[in-house]
Amino acid sequence: MGYMGKYLDINLTTEYIHEKELDLELAEKYVGGKGLGARILYDELKPKVDPLSTENIILFMTGPLSGTSAQTSGRWTIVTKSPHTGIFLDSQIGGKFGHRLKRAGFDYILFRGRAESPKYLNVTSDGVELLSADDLWSKGTFETEKILSERHDRAEVASIGPAGENQVTYANIMTNNSHMAGRGGSGAVMGSKNLKAVVVKGKIKIKAREEEIFKDLTRILREKVRANPGVKHRHDIGTMMWVSMSNEAGFLPTRNYQSGVFENAEAISGETMKEKYVTAHKACYGCSIACGKMTKFKEGKFAGLEVEGPEYETTALLGSNCGIKDLAAIAKASQMCDDLGLDTITSGATISFAMECSEKNILEQNDIDDLKFGNDDAVHKMLQLIAEKEGIGEFFSKGSLAAANILGHNTIDFAIQVKGLELAGIEPRGSFGMALAYSTSDRGACHQRCWTPSAELRGDLKRFSFEGVPKFVKENQDERAVCFSLVLCDFLPFDVPEMVEMLNAATGFSYTPESYLLTGERIWNLTRMFNVREGITAENDVLPKRFYEEKMPEGPAKGQIIKEEELENAKSEYYKLRGWDQNGIPTNEKLSQLEI
Repeated sequence: MGYMGKYLDINLTTEYIHEKELDLELAEKYVGGKGLGARILYDELKPKVDPLSTENIILFMTGPLSGTSAQTSGRWTIVTKSPHTGIFLDSQIGGKFGHRLKRAGFDYILFRGRAESPKYLNVTSDGVELLSADDLWSKGTFETEKILSERHDRAEVASIGPAGENQVTYANIMTNNSHMAGRGGSGAVMGSKNLKAVVVKGKIKIKAREEEIFKDLTRILREKVRANPGVKHRHDIGTMMWVSMSNEAGFLPTRNYQSGVFENAEAISGETMKEKYVTAHKACYGCSIACGKMTKFKEGKFAGLEVEGPEYETTALLGSNCGIKDLAAIAKASQMCDDLGLDTITSGATISFAMECSEKNILEQNDIDDLKFGNDDAVHKMLQLIAEKEGIGEFFSKGSLAAANILGHNTIDFAIQVKGLELAGIEPRGSFGMALAYSTSDRGACHQRCWTPSAELRGDLKRFSFEGVPKFVKENQDERAVCFSLVLCDFLPFDVPEMVEMLNAATGFSYTPESYLLTGERIWNLTRMFNVREGITAENDVLPKRFYEEKMPEGPAKGQIIKEEELENAKSEYYKLRGWDQNGIPTNEKLSQLEI
């Protein structure tokens, strides 16, 4: 019936493992993945809990479509309180782990407490056990996964690297050597709990309530995916198609968001990567899009380097935003982040902030020679020091906002973050829609809650204008919230009625398109309420001053600036559409309407 009907409640302090029944009424109301995880987190945590304390929990969530024959159903979700921002965090992950967790017989795992010594959890359909991870501690994620995959045949592994062990606040969780819960520091939460890894495998069949209807539906939709021209383009070039598109549109982050145009964009573009370096395509479980790209670099300083990727966001933040024009150097940085267990977006944004501080003679340090834009050696050295929390790396191990608060000298104006989370790979002065999307995202500056650049480039939204943006952002945030609860991928070209058909056939629920989107709105309001009790208000839904005070210096967006009054008006309209008061807090009437 889509769900396995059970979850694991693991107390790492007492090593108590308890299998519990899934609350199906709650699942119907919040679906799974992000939504159900948000409900559990809200109910389990008291306000102001330290994210790195034993009181925080971390959830490994699947959804009713995870592991089924639905396209992109290999995805799963991490939910916890972020140590990087202090607010709600969910991270969506690809690969095969979600499928295997369901096959082991569980819809999710809830971890609480802290183990006395390093542990990993081994989950199979035949039993669950906590095992010593003493021999794995201090190892990178690649070696950890290799050891555990050999130790537990045909299992999937999710693990942390040194950054997570050292509780770098933007440490990630890795699986399949290339898929990560990247943003917000879920890896640090695992590290704080002495939890090195989770290993899963199983042999239980995942059944749909209406099995034949579900099979027919997913077969038809699989053919729709294969016939979609946008999917073909994504298969051919992957997310890297956005390097050229962003640069040509004038919103490719460059040198700590000082510009939206990078003069060496062609050298690091998806087209160049395809022509010179791609050796194979790679897909997550249950996906025919296969947007992953295996690459090999045969010449130069990094000759012999073979990696999956890099992806667009990684290339934008560790590439153009750091002034790096060598795609192999960017791929090396990506590989280092994956093995060390670091979020590539926050790492790139934080290092670019450090570079600007260094060039402005604000930052004094002796660890790295020439910490300036364009120096790939400096980027690689910074990543190592950050993961190990040594020297200047320790100073930047909590991200750009924390560093700016210590440095002073108005560095906060160009620490490019919202609510503590560094911006992703779209420059808001070139994409006004993203200005509002970043400002109002439930986990800080995030590109996955609403993606406006495509609509702006197509003409569905007027460029350099907030006209129609509040409604667009609100509706997309609601739709993504419930999609990430199924759990399915950003890149799936399905419309809401098709999502509803799959959900109903898998579960036996009776969703309509209207109730499906209402569920997304319920989830979005719940995460807002979580953040409100942590102190978030309209005052936090703002951008860094750079975007208000510095005009775009070049490119198609030359002269553009985010006028603070216009963004505030758009934000006010957005709050009104949401049924929130002008302080950004959901009204009692709205909460009652959504049955929260």
